[in-house]
Amino acid sequence: MLSEAEWQAIALSLKIAGTAVGWIAVPGIALAWLLARREFRGKALLDGLIHLPLVLPPVVVGYLLLLSLGRSGWLGQWLFETFGVSLPFTWQGAAVAGGVMAFPLLVRAVRLSLEAVDPKLEAAASTLGANRLRVLFTITLPLAIPGLLTGTVLAFARALSEFGATITFASNIPGATRTLPLALYTLIQTPGKENAAARLCVIAVAIAMVSLIASEWLARRARLRLQERDL
Repeated sequence: MLSEAEWQAIALSLKIAGTAVGWIAVPGIALAWLLARREFRGKALLDGLIHLPLVLPPVVVGYLLLLSLGRSGWLGQWLFETFGVSLPFTWQGAAVAGGVMAFPLLVRAVRLSLEAVDPKLEAAASTLGANRLRVLFTITLPLAIPGLLTGTVLAFARALSEFGATITFASNIPGATRTLPLALYTLIQTPGKENAAARLCVIAVAIAMVSLIASEWLARRARLRLQERDL
């Protein structure tokens, strides 16, 4: 049986991961479309900045978030003085950290899916009088649904498993920012909590596997529906 603290960590992790995906979805899809469909000066630099969290140590990402979004940071000070919002050491801050780390996975999956859409179909819709927004929402995005689903689920799984950036930016506060990875880390350091740590480890592996299987299943279902519609 899981303790109340363990259930709390699992529920908080799901809440934070869902929030993280929610705030990165629209900008992630927009940037993926920009990288897939437009050529412009500085494109390689933008692509590098988007994927930077994949190669940086997560602790570095968390520290950069603390410098920029802390109360004395250039953006964090403005948020606090204007809206009274303080992100460090809160579950919202943990969602920001998880979203930043998951953002490259979402963008990459969606971009690859958008690049697989035949531009001739978009051009044909434009010649029939459809404007750019209509082409985007009726042709491009529906055909890219497998990638959208894959990117969303992978981003959720990545945000759910985030550790380094979260503990640096949001700390490890019980009931507030102690997510599943942080709870597991705490149990490992506590004598006599080996069984509880093993339980959380099994749960973490199970959630990750379910996420990966769900991603593949949803993408396959979406591809089959698109094929049936074409027939």
